[in-house]
Amino acid sequence: MAEQSAPLTGFTVGVTAARRAEDQAALIRRRGAEVVLAPALRTVPLADDTRLRAATRDLVALPPDTVVATTAVGFRGWLQAAAGWGESDALLTRLAGARLYARGPKVTGALRAAGLREEWSPASESLAEVLERLLGEGVAGRRVAVQLHGEPLDGFREALADAGADVVAVPVYRWLPPLDPAPLDGLIGRIAARTVDAVTFTSAPAAASLLARAGERGAADGVLAAFADGVLAACVGPVTAAPLRERGVPVRAPERFRLGPLVQLLCDELPVR
Repeated sequence: MAEQSAPLTGFTVGVTAARRAEDQAALIRRRGAEVVLAPALRTVPLADDTRLRAATRDLVALPPDTVVATTAVGFRGWLQAAAGWGESDALLTRLAGARLYARGPKVTGALRAAGLREEWSPASESLAEVLERLLGEGVAGRRVAVQLHGEPLDGFREALADAGADVVAVPVYRWLPPLDPAPLDGLIGRIAARTVDAVTFTSAPAAASLLARAGERGAADGVLAAFADGVLAACVGPVTAAPLRERGVPVRAPERFRLGPLVQLLCDELPVR
């Protein structure tokens, strides 16, 4: 029973997340692994983000016809930041007058908690399906606000603009390098030396940041070689994996793009590698 409940005993896993890093580490430790915490990025506090405030004021001044909400935590953070600027009521009024598209059930819940009602949400939680729906309905001449969440959206905004929409990006999170790069540098060294068994990635910017820092330190070849043979690169989903795949790194991702399935992937993969 002990082996079944702690399948990662004897393994070491690097965690690159900034948000919910401790939650992820706790899940992995409960399965027996040693965890190396090494945030690969940090976020700009929402209340201090001049770009988010400018986008909010732009939407209040000239309301959107359509709003695409992509994450619950991002949407709630946007409303909280607007409240701090004294613009919450005005923003909610503008959002209430728009057609709201939610990526999945969590963000749908965030919309409803704010007194808003979604026009539509895909069961697949896929932004590609949201895009297909919007393009099918037609967006020419429409003002479309897209809530970003730190991840690349794989041409989402460009496709809307090409179809004639006036696209307003709402940068709910912006990523910057960590203030203290020492933990990330340490993890990079351990990857190159193959003294970690796996590294988890829960955002594309984190993956890109680790690779960029490895390049700055002259360790890119060692890191890429280790990921190619010996160290598992475990990503929460295909969007997160994109920067790694572009560099030829073989990645593994769970079928469901969630933290729990990502940890289960480690439990399934590492003992048989």
